[in-house]
Amino acid sequence: MHATERLQSLTLSQKVAQLFMVGFDGLVPNSHIEEMLRAHQIGGIILFRRNVETPSQLAALNLRLQEINAEQSNVPLLIGTDQEGGMVMRIEHGVTPLPSAMAFKSAGSEADCEALTKVGNAELKSLGININFAPVLDINNNPQNPVIGVRAYGETVSEVNQFGLAALRGMQSAGMAATGKHFPGHGDTAVDSHHGMPVVTHDRARLDAVELAPFRAAFGAGLDALMTAHIVFPAIEPDESKPATISHATLTGLLRNELAYQGVVITDCLEMDAIGKGVGTVAGAVLSIQAGADIVLISHTPAKQAAALAAVLQAVKAGDISVARIDESVLRILALKQRYQMSDWANLAPSLLAPEALQLSARVHQAAITGQALRLDKNKPVFLMSAEVRSHTEIDEVALGKTPEARNSLAQPLSELGYRVNEQWIALQPDAAELDAVLSQAAHAEQIIFVSYNATLFAEQQALIAALPQDRLWLIAGRLPYDLDLAPKALGRLSCCANRPAALHALAQKLCTG
Repeated sequence: MHATERLQSLTLSQKVAQLFMVGFDGLVPNSHIEEMLRAHQIGGIILFRRNVETPSQLAALNLRLQEINAEQSNVPLLIGTDQEGGMVMRIEHGVTPLPSAMAFKSAGSEADCEALTKVGNAELKSLGININFAPVLDINNNPQNPVIGVRAYGETVSEVNQFGLAALRGMQSAGMAATGKHFPGHGDTAVDSHHGMPVVTHDRARLDAVELAPFRAAFGAGLDALMTAHIVFPAIEPDESKPATISHATLTGLLRNELAYQGVVITDCLEMDAIGKGVGTVAGAVLSIQAGADIVLISHTPAKQAAALAAVLQAVKAGDISVARIDESVLRILALKQRYQMSDWANLAPSLLAPEALQLSARVHQAAITGQALRLDKNKPVFLMSAEVRSHTEIDEVALGKTPEARNSLAQPLSELGYRVNEQWIALQPDAAELDAVLSQAAHAEQIIFVSYNATLFAEQQALIAALPQDRLWLIAGRLPYDLDLAPKALGRLSCCANRPAALHALAQKLCTG
């Protein structure tokens, strides 16, 4: 059935439900998500690590979600996740490791970026995911950015255009719908929109030349979908209480009318503080659709999902949102589902970890290493300090309490190479007692490694680096490569733009050979 015909077959409530993607807790469908599918016929589901245990479990989950949906609807579900690579991989174990975006740039091969991204997204599709919330098209031109950083393909327009479009080609050739983010650009912010409201004060000429440039290039390359940023851009939207997600001037005036983008527009999660603690998640759903968004993303809270769905339906019935506005969005969503043949969900055949894919991944991770290091001496013990995340965010996974393998430990690959390693974990912002304890051990250590984590953003890590004996120190930048500037006289300074297992194995090899 053509998208236009299918649109005409839907009731108003079914149309509104197509505009929602929601999340849920669990490795199998729980009662909440079953109700959202059976009673409301929502159009899409977002998955996080909380929904993933193994690839086979994930494939079974996605199959069951589509089966439940098919009992009520002849429109297939969008099933999406954030599988960017590197630090943001919702599905990590049992699939080919993908480097972070910035690591692809550091490795320097556009062809490898396209090929490895294609592999990762083909695996994703074989598990029942049909839309990926990637690639990131933000330009990380602010080293103090707490939320983008290594998720960006570079610090310049040309870098992001080159590698972002290579990733886009790889995704689409794998049959995966791609979602550029975060429009109009999250790169030059020092506030995480999960926790506050960033404001980008550049004038329109600067936005045209820099922030908007990668999005324009991606539009020309056929970008399927776009994710909005919860950021205020006064040069576009004069009302500074309206971030891009709920700004008609941004999503309709700029994006639809001026830039002529016709793909699907998806909001970033409306439970993030920039919206959730501003206008509120429920009001934000109505305002974002009025502004021009096609899909409302509410990732976590069942009550907010249900209330937002009801609020949008009521807004249509009250005339605050026209049926024509709803139809525009539903038609785009149905066309996307048809273009990527999302109705063909019944015969999943997971295809993972091909030997040639693993070889390519290992080669790219090795090529992505930047910096210099003297070789570690295997005859001397290594005192390893690793900064670890202890508070969960959507971009930082808590490692505390997990096995060394799951905690992303450099100790394991070093031990496999024959080194004697004593590891000490510290917080991202260690207190005085924690700092004193590790400095006391370091004072007597013959070889010291510190795996930092965004140390350039944390004064406590900076103080630790400064206090360590530089003539016995190897600094590994566990996320932002800018950390290496904090120890210019260290014996080793290396980055792979991630602290994930594949990156740490590559770094261990480099430390072994010098």
